Amino acid sequence: MTSFAIIGHLALTDGDFSLNDLPGAGRMDVLCRCVNASFFLSHDLRRDVDCYLVLLGKSKAPRTLLFRGNEMRSLSPDERSAGALIKKGLSIPCGSEFREAAPGVYVRNTGLDRLFAEHTFAVLDENGTDIRTVTTMPDAFLLSDHQNFSDDEESLIKNASQYSVGPVCLHADHTITVISNEIDRRKNGWK
Repeated sequence: MTSFAIIGHLALTDGDFSLNDLPGAGRMDVLCRCVNASFFLSHDLRRDVDCYLVLLGKSKAPRTLLFRGNEMRSLSPDERSAGALIKKGLSIPCGSEFREAAPGVYVRNTGLDRLFAEHTFAVLDENGTDIRTVTTMPDAFLLSDHQNFSDDEESLIKNASQYSVGPVCLHADHTITVISNEIDRRKNGWK
């Protein structure tokens, strides 16, 4: 099982946004692309992936959404589809434990500190160690959206292993694709 967690620094947390303006919802478009990159193959979904979105925008922050590939039923490969599932998840009342919003989609009122207590994340950062030189691949990865990690986040992740996917900075969704490709290559004996 591989897990990706993406921090949405400005992403709205109340579900009150238009699917016609995902960028205006605190760059929800970036997070939708990350969800899609985590799961989609040509004509199939990755069933062995979990994707967490840690939303830190206005009103009900922090909130965490969990997408589970092995339970997913209604995700299509467009941003609006992912956005609709996010919106649905944010519209239901929840507490500190995950509550199911749709098949394979869960939400709770917690943030990054709770995720770090539950998982050992490797941080994806352009200054990290080249992922292709790593002998054992991590199984959980943390990324930031279009913004850098905040000072509070930096203090939380300071002891985490840090990896890079290459010599230039990529968008978060592209980074997920590269990581997934590297995992696929290793599982199938490619060098």
